[in-house]
Amino acid sequence: MEENCCCHKTKKRSEKEYKDLINRLSRIEGQIRGIKGMVEKNCYCPEILVQVAAANAALNSFNKVLLANHIRTCVAQDIRVGKDEAIDELVTVLQKLMK
Repeated sequence: MEENCCCHKTKKRSEKEYKDLINRLSRIEGQIRGIKGMVEKNCYCPEILVQVAAANAALNSFNKVLLANHIRTCVAQDIRVGKDEAIDELVTVLQKLMK
């Protein structure tokens, strides 16, 4: 696992969680490359739109998995030790996700 200099906080993930997230992102990355290829080949718009919808669904699924893991681990742990600001942070994140 690689350190990311743009992160304000970090989280230690289990190997299983890490691999699942990376595999999901790799599939999404492949979908995006496929969409780019369709545009480059001048594919018909509705065919591209269907693939974009599939990529959006995959990203939404990734978000659901990541959010569930975050609530079960980070948020729950912070609440247990009295860090109630974790709730405000979660509410802010949810508001951004629901735009």
